[in-house]
Amino acid sequence: MGAVQGAGVVVTGAGGGIGAALARRFAAEGARVVVNDLDAGKARAVADEIGGTAVPGDASAVVADATDALGGAVDIYCANAGVGSGGTEAADEKVWALAWDVNVMAHVRAAHELLPAWLERGSGRFVSTVSAAGLLTMIGAAPYSVTKHGAYAFAEWLSLTYRHRGLKVHAICPQGVRTDMLTAAGSAGELVLAPTAIDPEDVADALLKGIEEDRFLILPHPEAAGYYQARATDPERWLTSMNRVQQKWEASP
Repeated sequence: MGAVQGAGVVVTGAGGGIGAALARRFAAEGARVVVNDLDAGKARAVADEIGGTAVPGDASAVVADATDALGGAVDIYCANAGVGSGGTEAADEKVWALAWDVNVMAHVRAAHELLPAWLERGSGRFVSTVSAAGLLTMIGAAPYSVTKHGAYAFAEWLSLTYRHRGLKVHAICPQGVRTDMLTAAGSAGELVLAPTAIDPEDVADALLKGIEEDRFLILPHPEAAGYYQARATDPERWLTSMNRVQQKWEASP
């Protein structure tokens, strides 16, 4: 694939799950991949497996070291690191702050560092792993849902603001994916996400197809488009339907 082969790619949160699948797929397509994760051991294991370079640490501060590791050029940046914070409006403010910092501000900080060079040369690709929760919502997870809406809004803003200057943006919005985050979602995840869960490799396939077709919105679960449309065109009916799911969850053992 022309957009990927030989490209310098950074994938955050790539020690496992969707991030590791993205790193493997980009490497298989001939990209030079930087693997980032807070867990240095996991980052190095994936990097060694794919012939990439591990740059462990906070995803918010990886751009400079990743640029050096790639020899001065990041072509594709995958803002994939995220936290699946559950809870209601009563969740501790530290939970809300962490969700905001990782799920939104890490993307903002990366874009702030990457855009000057990308806009100067007229090309660059920013991939945001959002979640269908950013288009819809997720029961039992207010911090996650709200900040994923923020991540989607930021990706959308980047695209509409800079696409005429060569910036390509992709927002990946899967529903359930068989990762540790799905397991951590507990009974809510079992009810809403598990029945249609896909593998991380399916998400990577969807992204590569979306890059090839130059699409902003990447839906590894195509049915999410219908849910998104229903939410926009008839919000009262959609909210009532989702509230039934909420009640079913509350009544579950």
